[in-house]
Amino acid sequence: MQPPVVLSIAGSDSGGGAGIQADIRAMNARKVFAATAITAVTAQNTTSVTGIELLSDSIVEAQIEAVLNDLTPRAVKTGMLGQASTVRLVSRFAAEHRFPFLVVDPVLVTTTGFSLMDSNGAGIIREELLPYCDLITPNIEEAQALLSREFEISSVADLVLIGNALLEYGPQAVLVKGGHAKQGFPTNSPDVLVTRDSTRVFDGPRVDSKNDHGTGCSLASAIAAGVALGESLEDSILAAKQLVTRAMQSSSSWKIGKGRGPLDMLGWNQ
Repeated sequence: MQPPVVLSIAGSDSGGGAGIQADIRAMNARKVFAATAITAVTAQNTTSVTGIELLSDSIVEAQIEAVLNDLTPRAVKTGMLGQASTVRLVSRFAAEHRFPFLVVDPVLVTTTGFSLMDSNGAGIIREELLPYCDLITPNIEEAQALLSREFEISSVADLVLIGNALLEYGPQAVLVKGGHAKQGFPTNSPDVLVTRDSTRVFDGPRVDSKNDHGTGCSLASAIAAGVALGESLEDSILAAKQLVTRAMQSSSSWKIGKGRGPLDMLGWNQ
């Protein structure tokens, strides 16, 4: 078997649960080869982020060019970009049609509340990157930051409203993740795909586990992997959601660290 290649442009997580490390595991779980362009090095574990070193745009650009010029990725996924200038760099590649299929996971803040993007980042993503992305995968908090407004979430219709609002900025599709809206969805965790032509709900059980570090990174990476494998966007999302749900269920008893632990993306307990 010759695996297709996906490029992840994201930050490194020293705790291994999220970021580039999670992206690689999710892509490998779908039997896709992961190439990377690292945007930042973070010092973090399961409880907190204690430091961030942003890499220069010149070395980020060099990494992207090196991969594009040799490995020919079939999809590109972005995670933590860290600063407005890096968002603009990635946007330029996208505007020049250098990316075959672009999945944007708009990583802005950690689950523990640590900011992973400078103050101008959300606006730059909205105005300069969204017009060129094929899919954006925000959770509720990220969507609210991108839209500069808050939403009361109590139904799937509220998620559709958010998706349609983000579509106005130019992406081809929006996958609004409902996992953070526990009050609105106490027993399930719906994600809603919104395009200009249709809406589809990808529902699933709410997994009772504190080991949920890297769920967003893993989902977006698995979706990009599915696209690289030649699946339709909807089939890629369905397979990715099922994979992440199984991984959360499988790692629910793990005690790796004192805080929010990682997922069993490689199926060690399955």
